[in-house]
Amino acid sequence: ILSYNGGAVVAMAGEKCVAIASDLRYGRELQTISTDFPKVFEMNPHLWVGLPGLATDIQTVKQKLEFRKNMYELKEGRQMKPKTFANMVSNMLYERRFGPFFVEPIVAGLDPVTFEPYVCGMDLIGCINNPVDFVAGGTPEEQLLGMCE
Repeated sequence: ILSYNGGAVVAMAGEKCVAIASDLRYGRELQTISTDFPKVFEMNPHLWVGLPGLATDIQTVKQKLEFRKNMYELKEGRQMKPKTFANMVSNMLYERRFGPFFVEPIVAGLDPVTFEPYVCGMDLIGCINNPVDFVAGGTPEEQLLGMCE
């Protein structure tokens, strides 16, 4: 099901910077339907999330993440840090582990105070993978990892 709509997201960390990129293809298996379907979303000026996977779940998860992030920022009165956001995403996915969302989130961001880069990837039940330099996800994950190395 993860490869039904396809998609690729890659994030890399540098010295006080991060980059995240994705394809814009929306398709059904081998058939391309559109070429303007976003998979990377800006959560705040220092935080982005990439959601490769099933298109309907991408839209649902994006809305749920925006809601939870906004509630956090209203309650705390400050911007959410990338590591906190990643833990929130992981928690949200783990809550639905028996009927998961078919997305593999990738979080990229900078700490709002120290500008320390942070990238991480997750599986569909929220298990966080914290590499130092880069993370990839989606249908061509193995090819992206080879390209990044």
